[in-house]
Amino acid sequence: MPRRHTDQRTFERHNGRASILLEAGKLWDGKCWLDQPLPYGAVPRLVMVHVSSEAVRTRSRSVEVGHSTRQFLTTLGMQTSGGARGGYRALKRQMQALAACRLSLGVQTDGRVTTIDAKPIRRFEAWLHQDGEQATLWPGVLELSEEFYGTLIEHAVPLDPRALAALRHSALALDVYAWLAHRLRRVAGAGGTKLSWRNLYEQFGQEYGCAKDFKKQFRLALRQTLAVYPDARVTEVIGGIALHASRAPVQPTKLAFRL
Repeated sequence: MPRRHTDQRTFERHNGRASILLEAGKLWDGKCWLDQPLPYGAVPRLVMVHVSSEAVRTRSRSVEVGHSTRQFLTTLGMQTSGGARGGYRALKRQMQALAACRLSLGVQTDGRVTTIDAKPIRRFEAWLHQDGEQATLWPGVLELSEEFYGTLIEHAVPLDPRALAALRHSALALDVYAWLAHRLRRVAGAGGTKLSWRNLYEQFGQEYGCAKDFKKQFRLALRQTLAVYPDARVTEVIGGIALHASRAPVQPTKLAFRL
């Protein structure tokens, strides 16, 4: 997702032989289809973490976001008022944009090219709310696609709410934190895995016109991430960084059920 607001209706990123395409969509308000912007910044990233966590916790593809919103905002230390710059209103705008957008993946392997419909949200239900003379939508239920939900159940990695709260000011830091949480568990070998600055720029920095600006911002985001993820073993080496096998930021909890 874009890290900053954009008036564009599409967002593309390419990495090697893979590509991702995000397209802004529309939502039905009972009378007409309303254009939604592309989701951007830290809020939709936090929304996806929240929705994914609730889906895994409840073992259900349908997540009642309306009832859990205040607790979610409070946990992250965000405003729970309806102010224009934060709280419910900002969360609502980004949640609607996220629910409406379309996501496609393009992959080239062994001489074949494949296009994949990767939209994570299958269904969006909202309540009509009268805001003065205008009827607005308030999110009620998000239903995840079966494919996305299945991937969550099989591969989801718990993230620390305290870390998310500390990094909520930076979309790049949230991206780095989520990436390390998944990536470091899969590093093999005593020498770890080295990633060049070019590798990192292709994955995280395509919004930056200058590679030097990206390196500066990535280093800052990495320092902020390591401060809240102390078990992450990441070192800077000549030409890039090295990843070493590390514990997950939150150890999975095993539950025992008595019948």
